[in-house]
Amino acid sequence: MEQRKFRVGRPITPEEFDELSDEELERIVPKAYREFFPGKDGCADGHFYLHDGTAWSFYKGGFLDE
Repeated sequence: MEQRKFRVGRPITPEEFDELSDEELERIVPKAYREFFPGKDGCADGHFYLHDGTAWSFYKGGFLDE
């Protein structure tokens, strides 16, 4: 089975989220928001909050409110 390439802003599955390390997850967060990424343990349900209260979701590949 071929390994999937993870790209910035592309959604991932909950299983992929569990398998990836903090460093790998940080690479798929857009650069503008990487400083707010708290690490995998700080992500509730695959998302984390930015300084303005919006939430970026790994499962959606973007903001929760989009």
